[in-house]
Amino acid sequence: MPALAAFAAQRLEQVRTRNLFRVRQPLSAGRDTQGRAYRIFCSNDYLGLAGDPRLVEAMQKAVQQYGVGSGASQYVSGFHPEQQALEAELADLLGRERALVFGAGYLANPGVIDALVGRGDQIYSDALNHASLIDGCRLSGAQVHSYAHGDLAALESQLQQHGPGNQLIVSDAVFSMDGDSADIAALSALAEQQQAWLLLDDAHGFGVLGAQGAGSVAAAGLATAAVPLVTGTMGKALGVYGAFVAGDDPVIEMLVQSARTAIFTTALPPALLATARCALQLLRREEWRRSQLQ
Repeated sequence: MPALAAFAAQRLEQVRTRNLFRVRQPLSAGRDTQGRAYRIFCSNDYLGLAGDPRLVEAMQKAVQQYGVGSGASQYVSGFHPEQQALEAELADLLGRERALVFGAGYLANPGVIDALVGRGDQIYSDALNHASLIDGCRLSGAQVHSYAHGDLAALESQLQQHGPGNQLIVSDAVFSMDGDSADIAALSALAEQQQAWLLLDDAHGFGVLGAQGAGSVAAAGLATAAVPLVTGTMGKALGVYGAFVAGDDPVIEMLVQSARTAIFTTALPPALLATARCALQLLRREEWRRSQLQ
């Protein structure tokens, strides 16, 4: 067996040979380390809130009041009133009964999927889903069926041949790499027809689409019952950090009790949660939000 450093060197050479070597570029407020200014077209700060002075002020005040960390898991002593309030406000905006906040989208999706399905169950996943959905499917232990991007005929065929256990369809609402959107109405109809659950990741739709930024389900004109579970992020349109899942009360309570990626990690800092609430208040001012998108 090669030494670890030698193994790593071999893997790195393979990455370089395939022209897949990643280089991180330090940027601060649109400037590089030499002070040169850039216009950034690859940011997901869709509404420009990450540097908004109102959010900066909100965080400064919250840091003075709460400090810089939560100090524990939200299941020990880290569940702060700011998180409780944010979850209620997210649920209200989305028209859902409850919401649960996670540390990041990459924690939310695997945590939700793992809590919903396991060995003996079936998952149907769009081939261009985000990596957090793909990894959540793999880690769950369920049998994963990948269908060609947006090919609902292929999905229907897979659903009709399903094996035993619960069935879960997972899809991005807006796909991060191609920028196209899922046919949510058709996905919902298929899920209902085949008695499958539907989970949508609306990371790129939340805050941008729908009235008051309520997201892709609202933009599609669908009732919340059409999509039982929606995940989203606070690190894009809200300009802050963290993620959430929203749905019916018993489903969210089940996730509260069983989502390992929420249970076994330190809670988000209260100051960050307070800042997210400030961003959410701005988001709900429809006239302001639309002006940011023009």
